[in-house]
Amino acid sequence: MSTNLEVGIVGLPNVGKSTLFNAITKAGAEAANYPFCTIEPNVGVVEVPDERLPKLVEMCKARRVVPTAMRFVDIAGLVKGASKGEGLGNKFLAHIRQVDAIAQVVRCFNDENITHVEGELDPLRDIEIINTELCLADLETLEKRIDRNQKLVKSGGKKAKAEGEVLQRIREMLEQALPARRVEMTDDEQAMIKDLALMTLKPVLFVANVGEDEVANPDENPYVKKVRDYALAEGAEVVVVSARMESEIAELGDEDAKEFLAAAGLSESGLDKLIKAAYKLLGLITFITAGEQEVRAWTICRGTKAAQAGGKIHSDIERGFIRAEIVSYTDLVAAGSQNAAKEKGQVRLEGKEYIMQDGDVTYFRFNV
Repeated sequence: MSTNLEVGIVGLPNVGKSTLFNAITKAGAEAANYPFCTIEPNVGVVEVPDERLPKLVEMCKARRVVPTAMRFVDIAGLVKGASKGEGLGNKFLAHIRQVDAIAQVVRCFNDENITHVEGELDPLRDIEIINTELCLADLETLEKRIDRNQKLVKSGGKKAKAEGEVLQRIREMLEQALPARRVEMTDDEQAMIKDLALMTLKPVLFVANVGEDEVANPDENPYVKKVRDYALAEGAEVVVVSARMESEIAELGDEDAKEFLAAAGLSESGLDKLIKAAYKLLGLITFITAGEQEVRAWTICRGTKAAQAGGKIHSDIERGFIRAEIVSYTDLVAAGSQNAAKEKGQVRLEGKEYIMQDGDVTYFRFNV
């Protein structure tokens, strides 16, 4: 399974999406105070923050460090009527279909200098507009499939009947302008409809964009509370950021950025929180290879077995896999070195069926 996964940043125009994206990637996507300044989706590759890597570099006296990375796509602002083609809607919806997860930016700050496309601030209404447009577009996709399915059911297809029942349950949900991810489905049922690429089936997290003076105490912002309550019903996470502050931090060097955050009463940037939350949302974990040459983080999907993980490094490792020598990061740091961890019996020999865990420090033995 590919782990080159993408998170699409969506939202209404002028909610701070492009400002946030610029800060994430320092990519310089045009951020202007008018709708549709982001026509083509900009793709930015960003390093995943991992506090474990510097400690391993120090321990191994490694010459270099290679963190893992993930991709964010900045998708232009959706507006009411996007599913019917309003505001270049069809084009933008096609971009959303291609991503693996959605980060929906919701404006939770007042600023009379930045116009709101709906005239006034109301984060829940903004979320509902996006949800409704995605549900309507998914409904259109679904109706075509239902028509085709009904013909197959008439010709006596057993599989078609089972699929038809799933499609009907999803239709009922979408007709209430509720996302398809709220429908309980078995793995088999999900496999039946996977090729539909429904947007409302994609995992989602909400990014509450607040003013710079509110980011240290977001719970005092009533709009943030509304977004949190809404997300709870979705089983979704909320990350609070100030896009404007993040764009300022992005211009600073590492040490200056740390001082800036400390002065603002923050332990980490909103972007780091967002990247970590998006990584988790995509069901990704990290295993690490560590030695004098380099310390490197590798991204795999949760549930990946040892031989497949080796294949991430090189196909020869998967093909000629013998075993993996694994120690958990926590045990390794507590022991102080690989040799000390071995003496304590904390380095395990695992076979190809072993399911990798986040933070496994791994050495693969293979023979080609």
